[in-house]
Amino acid sequence: MSNWEIIRLEDVWVRIDGATILEGINLTVEDGDFLGVIGPNGAGKTSLLKAILGIIEPDNGRVTVMGKSPRESRKYIGYVPQHNAFDREFPISVGEVVLMGRNIHTGLFRRYSREDRKMAEEALSKVGMLEHKDRQLGKLSGGEQQRVFIARALVTEPKLLLLDEPTSNLDSTMQAGFYELLKTLKQQMSIVLVSHDISAVSVYVDKILCLNRVLCYHGDKNIGPDILQLTYQHPVKIIAHDENFHGLSGGHEHHD
Repeated sequence: MSNWEIIRLEDVWVRIDGATILEGINLTVEDGDFLGVIGPNGAGKTSLLKAILGIIEPDNGRVTVMGKSPRESRKYIGYVPQHNAFDREFPISVGEVVLMGRNIHTGLFRRYSREDRKMAEEALSKVGMLEHKDRQLGKLSGGEQQRVFIARALVTEPKLLLLDEPTSNLDSTMQAGFYELLKTLKQQMSIVLVSHDISAVSVYVDKILCLNRVLCYHGDKNIGPDILQLTYQHPVKIIAHDENFHGLSGGHEHHD
């Protein structure tokens, strides 16, 4: 993998309604990185992703993505938000949902081309959902829906994939399959994954970022109890997850 910087944050501060959400964040994510972002409720994890996307403008500091502003680079970013709210009864097919991801290239009111449809099928194939392309989205399981939303992000041909708590509503079997999918995708793009499941993330990511308004740690996944206590601001019970990582046991958080 090259060492080309895909994301750079320089002294980034974000304030919302007078409250400081992110404080003096300096961060570099390199091309090919698979980064897991962990931290307690209200730590600023979702806000970090939104700053990278350009949805949130920092009050101070600078964000660049692929050497440009987030808005200029947004067409190269795939994003799967924490909550994909939709009417389960709405008669939209899996294939139509994925095609919507092409709007960033075609515009909202242009007809989809044969090439768009081919790319949608390829994205569905990558996530193992091609056989379901004509099914109604609302009839799928939670895990299947998440794969469809990943396909919608992939159809933009991203160089960077941002995922916000993608496994929070999946059971353990579905989670394992989902992480295996990400393991495959990381060969093709950089991934930033926000998750509350520290021990599962530790198996799949290459690097970990610990966030609690300030950046507490950014590096390899060999983190110990001192770093976790600094991040979560209270003593944490440590369990051995594997020979390279000490995971956090106890309560999991689901929202930012």
